[in-house]
Amino acid sequence: MTPFHERRTPMPSITSIKTQDVRFPTSLELDGSDAVNVDPDYSAAYVVIRTDAGDEGHGFVFSCGRGNEILTAAIDAYARLLVGRDIDELISDLGAASRLLIHDSQLRWLGPEKGVTQMACGALVSALWDIRARRENKPLWLLLSEMTPEELVSVVDFTHIRDALSPEEALEILRAGQEGKEQRIAELKAGGFPAYTTSPGWLGYSDEKLVRLSKEAAADGFSMIKLKVGGDINDDRRRMALAREAVGSLPIAIDANQRWEVSEAVEWVNQLAEFNPYWIEEPTSTDDVLGHAEIRKGVSPVRVATGEAVQSRIIFKQLLQAGSIDVLQLDSTRVAGVNENIAILLLAAKFGVPVCPHAGGVGLCELVQHFSFFDYSVVARSQDNRMIEFVDHLHEHFAEPVRIVDGRYAAPELPGTGAEMLSASRSHWEFPGGTGWQEVGNRAAVTGGSLSTAGAGR
Repeated sequence: MTPFHERRTPMPSITSIKTQDVRFPTSLELDGSDAVNVDPDYSAAYVVIRTDAGDEGHGFVFSCGRGNEILTAAIDAYARLLVGRDIDELISDLGAASRLLIHDSQLRWLGPEKGVTQMACGALVSALWDIRARRENKPLWLLLSEMTPEELVSVVDFTHIRDALSPEEALEILRAGQEGKEQRIAELKAGGFPAYTTSPGWLGYSDEKLVRLSKEAAADGFSMIKLKVGGDINDDRRRMALAREAVGSLPIAIDANQRWEVSEAVEWVNQLAEFNPYWIEEPTSTDDVLGHAEIRKGVSPVRVATGEAVQSRIIFKQLLQAGSIDVLQLDSTRVAGVNENIAILLLAAKFGVPVCPHAGGVGLCELVQHFSFFDYSVVARSQDNRMIEFVDHLHEHFAEPVRIVDGRYAAPELPGTGAEMLSASRSHWEFPGGTGWQEVGNRAAVTGGSLSTAGAGR
């Protein structure tokens, strides 16, 4: 028998990782519709990590409906690498935890580091961060802001970005961010962070709805509105004229969702120049680094923005190196979670490009706000020319819905990443057997009401 003084308390470990395919029938009202994503049903490939110590960590990946089951299956595949592992070890070295998943010698072949597999890793990595933040009783943005520069650098994977950002340079940025940090944190808690809204601008909305929502956005104090474009140039000119009349001098951005060829983008944006668009977002394929650079030259002084579909820190690196973008729009679930988004924020700071994150969808506002709050606290240390997208859809399904006060995001307060969706909502909208889907039947696009071809394929 082992002497009492030699007995060891078992380390807490991950006992289960459960996924759910959760979808909402947003195609019924054409919420989220644009020139490419014509009939989205906003969805979440959702995951919960549980431990035998009572921990619970939530994460998800956003999608537009069909294919959400593929993301869920990918999360399940990567989850097998974590079940049974020591949770203390994982969350005490989240850089190593991320590399364990992303650089798995066999699963890596399916990317590498892009698409479904990278997003699946991100859901799990972010769920681990959720556990870490809950244990420390802090919202993610505050946890990151109060971590040491050295630990923040340790979570970043510098593979294939060292030619643009070295660990030493990242450390220098973060150490510089310690000065005045407490004051900036206090400012965020008191006054939040600027927001702009896309709610008026969905392509499927009527002119009346566009004008009404644009006026409401201006009255609510938003820094900017955004309109979807790229379906028909005459429609776009009419809608831009209506929006400009509705909001006066308030900035209006436009978003083509990768609709155009390079030359087409230049021609189209220049035909809208009289309405003074603040930026053109996703004018062409997000993989086309040099195409974005050419468009930027051709549409100046209109800014070029992209990021929501950029697959990795490596493509962001190239966009910045080539001078292809004026605004970087990171997305909370497109890349490999918290760690990779920290790398992207540091790259943007190195090149002096403002970050205006993509949000909307389901839960993206709840997640991405943490990165802008952290960016202001420690990385960029400025709110100039920076704002977070806001879309007023589906927030009621989350444990801590985003709060907009006078056109600004209020600081998240609950411990965690903001990913937790209410269990009742997850059950009601689980696809295809949830009660909500039994009621919707085949009226939504994802259940057969529409099988539209994406607008990008012409």
